[in-house]
Amino acid sequence: MIRVCIFRDKTEKDGIVLCLEDSMDSFKLQISSQFDLSEKSFKLFLLNGCEVTDLRSLRDEDKIYLSLDCNEASIKCDELEVSQQSCSTRDRTVSDWIRLNVGGKLFMTSRSTLLVKEPLSMLARMFADDNNVYLMNPSAKDETGAYLIDRSPEYFEPILNYLRHGQVILDKNINPQGVLEEAIFYGIDSMIPQLNQLVEQSKSRHDNNQSLTRMDVYACLSRCNLSGANLSHCCLERADLSHANLEGAHLLGVKALCANMEGAILKGCNMEDPAGSRAVMEGVNLKGANLEGSNMAGVNLRVATLKNANLQNCDLRAAVLAGADLECCDLSGSDLHEANLRGANLKDAAFELMLTPLHMSQTIR
Repeated sequence: MIRVCIFRDKTEKDGIVLCLEDSMDSFKLQISSQFDLSEKSFKLFLLNGCEVTDLRSLRDEDKIYLSLDCNEASIKCDELEVSQQSCSTRDRTVSDWIRLNVGGKLFMTSRSTLLVKEPLSMLARMFADDNNVYLMNPSAKDETGAYLIDRSPEYFEPILNYLRHGQVILDKNINPQGVLEEAIFYGIDSMIPQLNQLVEQSKSRHDNNQSLTRMDVYACLSRCNLSGANLSHCCLERADLSHANLEGAHLLGVKALCANMEGAILKGCNMEDPAGSRAVMEGVNLKGANLEGSNMAGVNLRVATLKNANLQNCDLRAAVLAGADLECCDLSGSDLHEANLRGANLKDAAFELMLTPLHMSQTIR
């Protein structure tokens, strides 16, 4: 229940505390009975001079002052801290409607909405009455008479709603960080702590649900049966294919950088792409793998580990094996024409029945 303090005048003598009624008429009836006044003989004003015309604009413990008709007044009209200068001009109130053009979008609100909740904000100072020491000139107007504000309308709307009802409510697609920046710009200080909390909550949700990148996800295909599969141009970077069966698989242009294929079966695989795309298996682990009879022409096996691998009868023409570990590797019957073996470890490797002789230039760095 919202309670407000009612005073006859600015001196704040003989005040009473009342709970808001359902309607303005019943509320004024309650005030008239308490102060023994006619309902039509007074109006209600806030300290900043705004006339109270809607009970929804009031907040708990607001102070309200009565402006009495000149014939019945026990105080002088000029004692009120409002914009009226005399009884003849008292009917002009400062709670008129204001049109705002924010970033091309029109908003309409009452002057009291902009003044009451945050009286020291930029918006309040722009539209305060002449007696307010924080008065600042409003901006220029557009062709419709609306005051121009060059800011984001998307982020302004939650701020205006906050000034209306005092609650920070954001649609799910509104970034709280954007609203926070606007609240700081307009000087809506009471809104900032709540927005800071929403920003932290948003960051926490984002961190928990952040999409995984390629560096976070590596395929685990260990011991899978992929015999005859078409894996051409697939990205198997850092994938685990240890002891998998890829016999007869198509691996044209495959990207298997640093993949683990230890003990895998790759018999009869085809890695040569007629279009010229080369399979990249640099740094791959093929320790103990069986690649017998595979077409590996042009494959990049730089610094790969092929220790104890079976490469019998493989086509390795123009393959890059520089720095590769070929210790105890069986290369019998393989074609190593123009293959790059510089710096490779060929300790105890078997080269029986080679289709082309191995030149020293291929093996010495």
